[in-house]
Amino acid sequence: MGTDDRTQRLPAAGDHLRVVDSREATADQWAEVVHGGEPAAPPSQWLCESTPAILHSINSDGRLIHVSDPWLAKTGYARHEVIGRALTDFLPPTAREHFTRTDILELFRVDRLADVERQLVCKDGTTTDVVVSAIRVRDEQGCLMSVSVLQDVTERNRAQAALVAEHERLRVTLDSIGEGVIALDRERNVEYLNPVAQRLTGWSNEEAKGLPADEVFRLVDDATRLSTTSTLTASTRPAIEVGDTATLLARDGQEYCIECCVAPIKDTSGVAMGAVLVFRDVSERVRLHREVLHRATHDALTGILNRDEFERRLHAAVHNAGVSGGRYALLYIDLDRFKLVNDAGGHAAGDRLLRQTVGLIGRFVLEGETFARLGGDEFGLLLEQRRAKDAQRIAEQICQELDAFRFCEGGRHLHIGASIGLILFDHCWNTAASVLQAADSACYAAKAAGRNRAHIYTASDEVIESHRGDMQWARRLEEALDKGQFALHWQRIVALEDDGTALHGEVLLRMVDDDGKLISPGLFLPSAERFQMATRLDRWVVREVFELMAQHKHHSACLATVSVNLSGQSLSDRDFHRYVCDLLDCLDFDPHKLCFEITETAVITNLTEAHGFFASMRARGVRFALDDFGSGLSSFGYLKALPVDYLKIDGQFIKGLADDPVDQATVRCIGEIARATGKRTIAEFVETEAVETILQDIGIDFAQGYLRHRPAPIANLFEAAREFAAGEL
Repeated sequence: MGTDDRTQRLPAAGDHLRVVDSREATADQWAEVVHGGEPAAPPSQWLCESTPAILHSINSDGRLIHVSDPWLAKTGYARHEVIGRALTDFLPPTAREHFTRTDILELFRVDRLADVERQLVCKDGTTTDVVVSAIRVRDEQGCLMSVSVLQDVTERNRAQAALVAEHERLRVTLDSIGEGVIALDRERNVEYLNPVAQRLTGWSNEEAKGLPADEVFRLVDDATRLSTTSTLTASTRPAIEVGDTATLLARDGQEYCIECCVAPIKDTSGVAMGAVLVFRDVSERVRLHREVLHRATHDALTGILNRDEFERRLHAAVHNAGVSGGRYALLYIDLDRFKLVNDAGGHAAGDRLLRQTVGLIGRFVLEGETFARLGGDEFGLLLEQRRAKDAQRIAEQICQELDAFRFCEGGRHLHIGASIGLILFDHCWNTAASVLQAADSACYAAKAAGRNRAHIYTASDEVIESHRGDMQWARRLEEALDKGQFALHWQRIVALEDDGTALHGEVLLRMVDDDGKLISPGLFLPSAERFQMATRLDRWVVREVFELMAQHKHHSACLATVSVNLSGQSLSDRDFHRYVCDLLDCLDFDPHKLCFEITETAVITNLTEAHGFFASMRARGVRFALDDFGSGLSSFGYLKALPVDYLKIDGQFIKGLADDPVDQATVRCIGEIARATGKRTIAEFVETEAVETILQDIGIDFAQGYLRHRPAPIANLFEAAREFAAGEL
């Protein structure tokens, strides 16, 4: 034992006890104490071998003196295999030198050692983790020895090692995942932040530990800027999904858009121990989503809403008016003279004008009201819960603002304006399309009344009814084009002086209704012009005529000219120019037989494009006729600059020619100008012999009208050409 005066009391045989000093006890004394003086095995040997503990004793040389049966069972040795051997034989190689130099000296220097962790090497080579506690005693001969009790802690150490490894794996996992993780205790204070959570919140793990969750993880409402974190961190609540996104306010003031959920942590009995909060930064995804949404709902040029979004909101307004009885006003705004800006400065100037126009109109738009670009130079403004006079006042102010505005381009100040259709609608309207159509009709009425004004829609308005009729024709034209419900006729153009030339004829377009009846072009062509469909009709006519001329090219010698009418829209459409050139290049017929008729107004309105088209067609041998000549005030002024072959005198001068000396003078003047410029003249609407006689006297070259020929199907043209060649016509 120690150097102090300690004793051990051991039981003796019989009914008496003796107290001996264990430091000085001899073998005989031990025998006397334990066996009442009878000879027996040395007590140290008996104790070591019989104890149920894992126990061994060594002498001062570090050799085993005694081992207990559990010691042998644990290591797998027999007693005779270990007694007398050095204890180092049963230690791992790495521990042997340390035991020899340090441990054995320490064992015999002090009275006792407690809870020293070591390893024993078993007979099969495996190791056992033990915790050693030892005391120093004397044997029967008075020699010092150390008695050690060993506790097997192998399983405990394995469990601890597994726990440490699991903890390390958890730490590495939390440190490496892309989500932020915050662990909270019962009081909703922070216990742990992983690196992502530290980066997003701006708090280090050490700084945040022990702080309230609301202070470290601050969620704010975008609108009110009030904290919403307390709804997330209630550890007693079940897992909560927090909407689509939330805004995290970091320590440095930076904001992140996040997705977040929180769930309680419970022990085996179901009692909440805290909570874990997991969140991810979705700022970039939300930004991209908002950008895509903005592009889908806004006009790229002006930045205001586009037509799709406007129609969606208009549909919602019509529905709301039907359900709750709300009142709305719709302004359909169409810029006046916008084409002049495009012609003067090109599309770049037009784009700048549109952006400036949006800024001007935007002054009258209140927050929450819908302002959108509906088309090229058309805008829509949807007003909610505005009185009729307020909506009308806004429309008039917009007209005044744009009328006073001057757009600067190339040193010039260009004047524009706006025509506005205004409609007030409530529960009586069923669809957004009908409201938009009514507003468009009112806008058309504003333009018809002189432009730069607002027109309020009324169902009985004659101008609006006319426009509605145009729109119905537009729908019928669409269906006719899809179904191929058009037909070509022709009308002969007769030479008033037989010059022996071949046959002249003009191609005429007719629509065929569902009953097979023919519809005159005077009924549908104005609507085609109004709704920008004239070029589509011209393309159909041109292809049909060219294919027929190629199919019947063997009769071409009998044809002088086949005249085809073109609209002003086609004349200004360069794609149409290319389309005609491509057809002429791929179809085999004589283009010298082709004559395009274009109205005087169309040519003057599109003079630049007309010159280009004239040049490309005349290079291929195509001729031109100027239709409705004399109807414009500037007819003679432009005549020298226009490379046309024929002048078709407007029918208004021909119908009453026999009785009106002014008409006669006009026609005579046109004839003289034509001869002076080397052009030939055609009089249309010739219906009486008296008119024809006067035309012959004046010297007009050709006549066209019901007097000589009524329009017939186009197929008859080529039969007539054959008859003309045979002298039968």
